Amino acid sequence: MKTSQNPETLVLTFFERVWHAPHEVEAIDELMTEDYVIYTAGTAVAGREQFKDWIRGFQTLLLDARTDSEDIFYNEAQNKVVSRWTCAGRNNGIFGLPADGREVSFSGIAIWEVRNGRLARCWAERSAYELYQHLITTDSPGQFV
Repeated sequence: MKTSQNPETLVLTFFERVWHAPHEVEAIDELMTEDYVIYTAGTAVAGREQFKDWIRGFQTLLLDARTDSEDIFYNEAQNKVVSRWTCAGRNNGIFGLPADGREVSFSGIAIWEVRNGRLARCWAERSAYELYQHLITTDSPGQFV
């Protein structure tokens, strides 16, 4: 199946359907290639089913997770798209820390490869260290090390 969406719409649809309630993880079958791979936190998560499991696991640690695009653009060939985004939710044990229900957020940037109208690969970098530092200190928000 090939979608007619441009790369920007494809990513924004992914954020809306998968990262906003009601978290339609099965939408990954429509939006990603079967051999989809995301490279994040020093690991590769390969294949749609493994990616769905990774998303479900992440969303159990970050309740009410939502990701919003802050900036997005794609190349002329429409085979690469970049998004700067913010992800937020309630802490339910992220980083193995106590689940305190605190509202947390972090920023990130992702570069996707688009193939046949679907997202095929993603390279994501996120401010996880800064979020971790915030969670283990009593400093006021924004006082990251």
